[in-house]
Amino acid sequence: MDERDEPGDGAATAPGAAPDDARPLTRRELRALEEARRREAEEQPAPSDSAPSDAPPGAVGPEAGAPDADAVGPDELEGVPVDVTAQIPRVLTEDDADADDVRWEGPFPPVGHVPPAASRWPAPPLSELAQGPPPPPAPPPVVAAPPEPKEDDVEEPSTPAPADLASGSTPPVSEETDDEPEGPVPVGWDHGIGDGAAVPVPPVTEVPHAEPRDDADEEGLPTLDDLLAGRPAPATGPAEMGWQATVRRLTGGLVSPRPGPAERRHRDDVASVQRTLDGPRTVVVINPKGGAQKTTATLLIAATFGMHRGGYTLAWDNNETRGTLGWRSHPAPHHSTAVDLLQDLGRFDEDRARVGDLDSYVRAQGSAQFDVLASDEDAASAASIDAYAFRSLHRTLARFYRVMVIDTGNNMRASNWQAALEAADQVVIVSTVREDTSQSAAWAVDAMRATGHADAVERAVTVLSSPAPRRDEALAARLHEHFGRLTRTVLDVPYDPALVAGGPIDYDALSRESREAWLRVTAAVADGL
Repeated sequence: MDERDEPGDGAATAPGAAPDDARPLTRRELRALEEARRREAEEQPAPSDSAPSDAPPGAVGPEAGAPDADAVGPDELEGVPVDVTAQIPRVLTEDDADADDVRWEGPFPPVGHVPPAASRWPAPPLSELAQGPPPPPAPPPVVAAPPEPKEDDVEEPSTPAPADLASGSTPPVSEETDDEPEGPVPVGWDHGIGDGAAVPVPPVTEVPHAEPRDDADEEGLPTLDDLLAGRPAPATGPAEMGWQATVRRLTGGLVSPRPGPAERRHRDDVASVQRTLDGPRTVVVINPKGGAQKTTATLLIAATFGMHRGGYTLAWDNNETRGTLGWRSHPAPHHSTAVDLLQDLGRFDEDRARVGDLDSYVRAQGSAQFDVLASDEDAASAASIDAYAFRSLHRTLARFYRVMVIDTGNNMRASNWQAALEAADQVVIVSTVREDTSQSAAWAVDAMRATGHADAVERAVTVLSSPAPRRDEALAARLHEHFGRLTRTVLDVPYDPALVAGGPIDYDALSRESREAWLRVTAAVADGL
């Protein structure tokens, strides 16, 4: 039988038990003993201010230096071995962690004993001892492993004791154990806890954690836009123009050649016209000479935009007095003009105004899917459009139309002409392959550059129309070279008999060559928007 299992002189007496009924104390009794000592310590009277200065430190009672009548003096504790460190473990074993009747051996002073402060043991409170060790610290962050050392440099690491893991320091070693080694206690050492049971050491595991991302690295990561941009181009579809379309129709689709170069260019031009625009856009057609085909260009550019974009296109005659745009367009049941709209402009400033309310002022062009706003047609009227009137009309119409193609007059010094040039997102310079109209166009370019509109000239599109079935090729080459150095591009449109009569323009009556030429012109204009 082990000495710790035999009751002897070192067995403590439970509160309220007879002195000869000595037995080991349970945890409940230990807590009761600690509570009784704490209450008795709180009930001790404070030292009197009149206590003699030679009173020993820690003296209690009414008389300085005299212990309490029920207290046991330090001499009575001589010979009583009390070693809390050796007898009460700081870490419970797994079997005893939940047992409430664990019995601890070792003599304790009787209930009511309060030794002087100088002779009290330095043991921590029993409640702290019963709680066990504090939780282990959080594992350090994972860092890159250092290079592996050579075999000659490898040292066997020493294993820390359980108490080191809990408190960070080496616990004191009891004097009763002569066989314990000096230094850190190895794993499995008894250290007075149980019958040689080893204290388990919790394994230290590396917790993986996500590396912080750098914003600079995220900039190079693909997004949804990159995924959509990588999609293959849609199929071109079967040929619908040229001999390729004829072969496909004759064979019932068994032989389907790919579209030819002309058809591919046609599809590219249509795609340019249908491009998305950031808000309403204004195209201004200029040449200060009459007969330069400004009105024809205005109507055909607007018709091409309307047919391929699906409406919300306006052709606007910005002549300060009277122009011919209304005469070259399809008529409407009314004869309202820009002057009438200007007089009723207040009704369109309200939020409830709709595009359909403009039908009483503009003239719809049927299948061409664009509208026409004519200039004043009243011969007896003295009304005119100035810069203020133009800006008011332009501000209101921009709420209802995506593209506005404006036909200008012949007076470049007119305020409404200058206001239209300032509002232009794209300028179109038109001329026929004739000396007079081409010289007028060149003079207009020089005037624009001299008045601070050189930027608009560099982005402009020049359109050269053939006035007859046969044109002057030498003059056409001179015009290409001159305007090609001043403007963004120069394009040719062929002669078309359907435009000679001067009546309302029927887009479907144009030749296929003319429609393709005006599609290329409109695509170039859209590229500048």
